[in-house]
Amino acid sequence: MISTEDADTLKQLSVEDGLKFISEKFSDGVVFSTSLGQEDQVITNIIFTQKLPIKVFTLDTGRLFYEHYDLLSKNNSRYNIKTEVYFPESSDVEKYVNEKGINAFYHSVENRKECCFIRKVKPLNRALEGAKVWITGLRSEQSENRENMPIIEWDEDRKLYKYNPLIHWSYQDVLDYLDQHKVQELSLHKKGFISVGCLPCTRAIEEGENPRAGRWWWESSHKECGLHTH
Repeated sequence: MISTEDADTLKQLSVEDGLKFISEKFSDGVVFSTSLGQEDQVITNIIFTQKLPIKVFTLDTGRLFYEHYDLLSKNNSRYNIKTEVYFPESSDVEKYVNEKGINAFYHSVENRKECCFIRKVKPLNRALEGAKVWITGLRSEQSENRENMPIIEWDEDRKLYKYNPLIHWSYQDVLDYLDQHKVQELSLHKKGFISVGCLPCTRAIEEGENPRAGRWWWESSHKECGLHTH
């Protein structure tokens, strides 16, 4: 149980101390979902170097960039700890592709959200089964949907706490940490890809564009896949 006092404490702690606080308060059932982006690499480095009892997992949608797999392999070697990988149900993917087409997500927002649900949301829900706290790499400046997210909140749908330790970090804070600690990151970031999702749904952004402008660039939406919506 997270009390009001606990929530106030987390607001004052560093990310390192906050993660330690959460892992000690919940001796088991603390998990972290990484998409291997820059924010997630910060949290991964803290968890693994501090040897915190937090399960780290990622979702392989089947449509990722090669660079994702390369970084995942490098992480496993550097920390000598394997990140667990969850895949979508093959029957769901087969049904979607055979009925709507391999790239049906370009045709409508509804098709795109269904693809995200099959390839991301359902595997995430399996990965979170039995979890008490779900750690994310969300930051408030990433999108309008995330501006008012608290550092910790109760996820009523999934019946667990969602902890966002970097919610008040700036993008420069993230870059500074990665540089200071020599943390590996996706080579795509140096090519204009800041927020990186599946390959067919991500493009590089132009200078001055919102970091998530490259996600589902062909549609007018809130640029979310369903994992982190209220």
